[in-house]
Amino acid sequence: MKKIIKNPGVILIALGILLSQRSFSQTDIDAIMMEKNAFCVGPMYSYSSWKNYWEGTLKRENLNLGKVTTQMFGIMGNYGLTRKINLLFGVPYVTTKASAGTLHGMKGVQDLSLFVKWRPLQKKLGGGQLSLFTIGGVSFPLTDYTPDFLPLSIGLRSKTASARLMVDYLHGNLFATGSATYVLRDNITIDRSSYYTTEMHLTNEVEMPDASNLNFRAGFRNHRLIAEAVINQWTTHGGFDITRNNMPFPSNRMNATTVGINIKYVIPALPQLSLVGGGSATVAGRNVGQATTVYGSFFYVFDFSPKTKSSDQPAKTN
Repeated sequence: MKKIIKNPGVILIALGILLSQRSFSQTDIDAIMMEKNAFCVGPMYSYSSWKNYWEGTLKRENLNLGKVTTQMFGIMGNYGLTRKINLLFGVPYVTTKASAGTLHGMKGVQDLSLFVKWRPLQKKLGGGQLSLFTIGGVSFPLTDYTPDFLPLSIGLRSKTASARLMVDYLHGNLFATGSATYVLRDNITIDRSSYYTTEMHLTNEVEMPDASNLNFRAGFRNHRLIAEAVINQWTTHGGFDITRNNMPFPSNRMNATTVGINIKYVIPALPQLSLVGGGSATVAGRNVGQATTVYGSFFYVFDFSPKTKSSDQPAKTN
């Protein structure tokens, strides 16, 4: 049985549900599609830290934690099954650390995420181009990490299924993209025979509340450069607040509003290679850390078409 450690703070939104802070070169939450038989893949790195957090709606700090940092090293890929259907995956390795107190950080491989991205509609409208996307995804833990050591757990170890509807409008080189996602989360088990939320539970099974995500991004996009501003809202439908000076729990209500920027640049001399980077900040929340996150990565596109096509455009993106 785990020892309950009082006053440890709160987790940032678990990395398994990082819908707004992923590198964005042809991901499940942007309006970019890979061409048929093209495979885009690359490593990712992100660094996130916070000192202040929301305990329920009360914003505070915790000297027993100091600064909590999370680093993610991962790989992400996207394969163009057709021009309208893409298959995506992502696998992160996560490390956590607190700068003060006695809590030890954790590290390990987290969850595998798989997505199918479909563009059923693309048409000219008002001098621009309107596109509609539907995205379905699942995630599941790859290792037996513990979710019951927040804020230093590397994730929540809940199997998830998500459905997203996304609309993109491009006029010249200016664009706006909006999406809404609903996330179903499976129950988890913890290494305790009982626990307390707002009442006593004589079981090791924890009921995880579902969640939803709203994302809006807008900016400049052409075949060489993407520069965008992003607003993201994550909402947990259910759960409970962290009680005063107590440890967070996997089924807490975790809400967060983040704002950020992303940049992608395609290398002119090697259009198969793109560099991406960006960052975000949490501006409002409930039972989450007031985190600042930065990330960087690069992606390379491999062409598995039967014949090679030469072009000055970025290889196989649409």
